[in-house]
Amino acid sequence: MTHYSYAVESHALMATWATTRGRTSVIVATAPETITGDEILDLARGLEHLSQAAWRTYIRPASASSAQQVNSEGWRRRQERSSFLEALKGVTHPNLPQDGHLLVSHSPITESGHRIGRTLHSIADARLTASVLAEAETELASVEQAELGNLDGRARQAVLLTREDVSPVQLAAADALLHAAPFGSTSLQTDVDPTAAAVAAAHWLQAAADVTAEASGFHPTDIVVEADNIEALPHETPTRVLELIDEGSSPHEVVVTLVRDALAVAEGLIPDRSGLLDQIDQVEDLVERHASTDDVLAEELWRIRLTPLDPQRPAPDLLEDLLAGIRACWLLFEEYAESPDYPDDEWDQATWEEWHDGERNRFIDQVRAEAARTRKRLM
Repeated sequence: MTHYSYAVESHALMATWATTRGRTSVIVATAPETITGDEILDLARGLEHLSQAAWRTYIRPASASSAQQVNSEGWRRRQERSSFLEALKGVTHPNLPQDGHLLVSHSPITESGHRIGRTLHSIADARLTASVLAEAETELASVEQAELGNLDGRARQAVLLTREDVSPVQLAAADALLHAAPFGSTSLQTDVDPTAAAVAAAHWLQAAADVTAEASGFHPTDIVVEADNIEALPHETPTRVLELIDEGSSPHEVVVTLVRDALAVAEGLIPDRSGLLDQIDQVEDLVERHASTDDVLAEELWRIRLTPLDPQRPAPDLLEDLLAGIRACWLLFEEYAESPDYPDDEWDQATWEEWHDGERNRFIDQVRAEAARTRKRLM
């Protein structure tokens, strides 16, 4: 979301948004001295509420809800998303108190527009009103742009957000970046929607695991755990993703479910109650068989997590773990690669690097071929 602030020295209303590369600020309007700092802060608060509510429709699109009938979650999301124009009308024609009563909208987006409009009405400065309206239009347009998969300009802030669904445009962009650099790249983590990037990375992780399984003899779902014996790696989440794909889920289904559950946890909800109860039963059984003390039980129960992802940044966290999983596949592939039968006195650093680079390129070529062969599961 975009943050708004009052620049005291210049007496200006400022807009600031963040991306993975840093923060960008612009001046929305420089106010006349007749307008107080508190009035500018009121406008900043209203615009920030509008931005937060608008970007929430991007994070939680109606398409991500399984229920679409009237009064369902999907229906409510569609209603809220359709309120952009009504919010802009509210900036210039707000609901005002009449006979001691005020009409308040149930829509956070619409009501944010009317709150901004009421503040502008009390200030009564036409130039400031025009500037604030233009800012609101720009902010809402950036959300619409991000929905279409175009993350240029202000819409770039979407790379810091976790969305419940995936743009086909962003998914194709992420897949192309992984084809160019299967171990990941800066652009994959700074220029692409992280949920879409995670879906693409799950597909490429499966391809890497299949290639490594062929080379090592291990089952694809065991690859990352085995690689953890070579180098410490975050193996839990990549392994879970590989297990779910092995059970028949698509990369899209796996990623969106993990992300949705983490977003629910961030809001204080338990997304999978039966799964949680199963975890508790397993821990209680383990402690009963091996320790049977309340202190140990309490400690083990404390380790149970409602989600394997960071609830504050689930999609970027998932993407990082999946890329680590692809690297894990390479580590095990390298471990089982046949090295040249050189005498010890010829096996120097230069020779080893030449062999290592050749095997790495062979691994990448095979993973690219496997990802292309199974691309249907991605799209």
